[in-house]
Amino acid sequence: MGEPTVTTLKGREEAAAHPVADETTGRRLLPRPRTPRRPRLWFEILLIAVSYWTYSLIRNAVPEQRAEALRNADWIWRLEQQLGLAFEESVNHAVNSVTWLVVGMNYYYATLHFVVTLGVLVWLYRSHPGRYAATRLVLFTTTGFALVGYYLYPLAPPRLMNGHDFIDTVLVHHTWGSMASGDLKNMSNQYAAMPSMHIGWSVWAGLTIFALATVPWARVLGLLYPAATLVVIVATANHFWLDAVGGMICLAVGYGIALLWYGRQPYALPKQVPEGKKRERERVPLPKQK
Repeated sequence: MGEPTVTTLKGREEAAAHPVADETTGRRLLPRPRTPRRPRLWFEILLIAVSYWTYSLIRNAVPEQRAEALRNADWIWRLEQQLGLAFEESVNHAVNSVTWLVVGMNYYYATLHFVVTLGVLVWLYRSHPGRYAATRLVLFTTTGFALVGYYLYPLAPPRLMNGHDFIDTVLVHHTWGSMASGDLKNMSNQYAAMPSMHIGWSVWAGLTIFALATVPWARVLGLLYPAATLVVIVATANHFWLDAVGGMICLAVGYGIALLWYGRQPYALPKQVPEGKKRERERVPLPKQK
């Protein structure tokens, strides 16, 4: 017989927190949750670069299907009117009348989408390595499901709809505000508005900041950032508000997959990654009985 052992209190707590087997049958009910590993800088840089390149390639390779995208946009607009929530055109015109505001929103739309997302990833890598991989998994999974949405449901943004009075604020104010407007429009699929990854990524960043930041004003900014992003995507006529709903659904799927993979939500994982043998459950051998 093997040497009798007893687990430490920490080990018992971890086992209780992650039941993976049926005590009566001994069969595993769920896959064993993955243990966070320390991220490697070179791998993360390569992964992010390749992933974004792949995302852009697939998104832009999806057939634009202009006629279907316009039909879908008309359907979305009618649905919002039936709900009494077709406010995009009013917001678009109101913001467009304030030049400094709409120009600022154009640049917000073009830049913060990438800057804030990468900034949060860097912050997680440096300050929360134990939570980095799980939170990054949420972001990547969300984006993957968005690509499926672009393929299955081509959708024109409001500014490209026929017979409506939406204003393409980038064209009117001659700002670099969207890869789908002006001289850059041929470099991007203009009919990939559903779901909105501006919302998916901004809500991901905002929740991460709110959950993990220790400074109160940073947590407040975490909540304000996705709200401001929603105003921007509507005011610049790049999205319907229902596109934002689609982005949040993709994000919910991402969090669900991370929960299944790690056994806990990313923000509940340890802040630091245990070193070496500390990752394993500690066992204390009992003295042999004579």
